[in-house]
Amino acid sequence: MPLVTTKEMFEKSIKEHFAIGAFNINNMEFIQAITEAADEAKSPVILQVSSGAIKYAKMNYLIKMVEAAVKETNIPIALHLDHGPDFETCKMCIDSGFTSVMIDGSKYDFEENVAITKKVVEYAHSKGVVVEAELGKLAGVEDDVNVSEDDARYTDPDQAKEFVERTGCDSLAIAIGTSHGAYKFKGDAKLRFDILAKIKEQLPDTPIVLHGASSVVPELVEMCNQNGGDIPGAKGCPDEMLKQAGETGVSKINVDTDLRLAMTAQVRRVFKEEPSVFDPRKYLGAARDEIKKTVAHKITDVFCSANKA
Repeated sequence: MPLVTTKEMFEKSIKEHFAIGAFNINNMEFIQAITEAADEAKSPVILQVSSGAIKYAKMNYLIKMVEAAVKETNIPIALHLDHGPDFETCKMCIDSGFTSVMIDGSKYDFEENVAITKKVVEYAHSKGVVVEAELGKLAGVEDDVNVSEDDARYTDPDQAKEFVERTGCDSLAIAIGTSHGAYKFKGDAKLRFDILAKIKEQLPDTPIVLHGASSVVPELVEMCNQNGGDIPGAKGCPDEMLKQAGETGVSKINVDTDLRLAMTAQVRRVFKEEPSVFDPRKYLGAARDEIKKTVAHKITDVFCSANKA
């Protein structure tokens, strides 16, 4: 099955009230773990590439590894640019074979965001590629995205309707309380499901995207810290909140931090428990297994996208 756009998987998610997992990739182990977990669960999946990942792994390597994963599986796989910073980056990814791109104009004012998003949409649609846009601003740090809590803001439902109508974007990332990175909440976790409900009322047929939605799995944080890590006070979105989001209107949920934690936790464990190991296959193999376990849990127990391929 060749790479697909997100169009059909999102249509199904809206109709059947489940979310699609969008998992960030950086190297071979990430790609193998994510696609194997999705294939075994018979779930559609979105592989996301950030600008930072492109700088790290190089475009051609990422493309070829994703092509290999497509040949090894029999599920719908979309290749998506996460947080495209400008038109040029989006165009590069579209021309390289991505089936979906995100243009993140949330750092601009409303009119400028509309203008740059519309420009990307026009080019992408001419090539058969779909576009995710963002309205509202999430706090936190992830690759090239760095937003302080003071600058974060929720998405306005009325603006969301106008934005989608004027830009023609295919899906919309909204801000309802999540944030990037491992430190999402200082107190109790809280998401503004009332805002989500108002946005879905205004845009019932538009796929809604939730960024900054890693659970920051406590067991993985603990494993990191027990084996030489220093990640105190990390806190993410509880699984039950993410499940509720998928059931009440979110079609795409992004996961990056949890996969980083999974890899780091196992690498640290192997180094501490087996200090004589220097074969990368030993510690990267363990890391790949942990990422696969994490993705399988998300797909089956949280996003409920298993058997939806």
